[in-house]
Amino acid sequence: MDDYSVLPRDGVDQLGEGPMWSARNGLLYWVDILGAHLHTLEPDTNVVRSHAMPDMVCWAVERRDYADLLVGLRKSIARFDPQTSRTELVCPVEPDRPHNRLNDAKVDAEGNLWFGSKDDRDLEASGALYRMTEDGSVAMVDDGYKVTNGPAFSPDGRWLYHNDSGRGVVYRFERLEDEGIGEREEWIRFATEDGYPDGMTVDSEGGLWIAHWAGGRVSRFDPAGKLMRSVQLPASNITSCAFAGPNLDRMFVTSAEFGSPGSPDDGALFEIEPGVRGLPTPAYAG
Repeated sequence: MDDYSVLPRDGVDQLGEGPMWSARNGLLYWVDILGAHLHTLEPDTNVVRSHAMPDMVCWAVERRDYADLLVGLRKSIARFDPQTSRTELVCPVEPDRPHNRLNDAKVDAEGNLWFGSKDDRDLEASGALYRMTEDGSVAMVDDGYKVTNGPAFSPDGRWLYHNDSGRGVVYRFERLEDEGIGEREEWIRFATEDGYPDGMTVDSEGGLWIAHWAGGRVSRFDPAGKLMRSVQLPASNITSCAFAGPNLDRMFVTSAEFGSPGSPDDGALFEIEPGVRGLPTPAYAG
């Protein structure tokens, strides 16, 4: 018996990413970066709806006190109202790095947004990690990445996990009282046969779930960084994962058709049985 199921739908994602569970709306959100679409899924009915976006859309998060979403476009952060499809610019990002685009984001328990960037040509280590606070202030907190991916936070809020997919490394940072982070620490390094660490999430027991780009699976590591479980999937480029459902006991996994060897399920959305519960999805405080 397979450890996964494939969501039945028309089409696949060129570069599926950023799954995010909305308890408020009972929806799973995710994006197709290259396809410039924001998708929603009703998990109990498998109804998928899609919103065309004005540019590449790299992530979407909820806002704490507002019904619209905060989205990361190629070179900017914007507000997006799914009801009207209206997009409103919040701020440009990295105008001094013209070849970069945004890539992956998460909100911490305090309501701060953490997001990264990458060289869209995959030539330079020009990506960086940023924090956006409630008042809309954006600060760079780390730099020099080939491909930023997967901000995630330990259940107690002490640790921030962040990837440089291009280097095959998952880093760990200690969170500081001033909302900053400590020194970058190499936490997990992928071997060549593992592919590259992509998007990730943390469960209620502190397990870190990581998607394997060019590795065809999602894996769980314990709080000490030890591999505990891997679920093989019928797609090469697995991009991210998120807990979902009212009890946070379901897991959905995104993938990409882009850069794949041509498997039939490349770019599909998968569901796996995680066997543990996730953590509630925080919303951006601004």
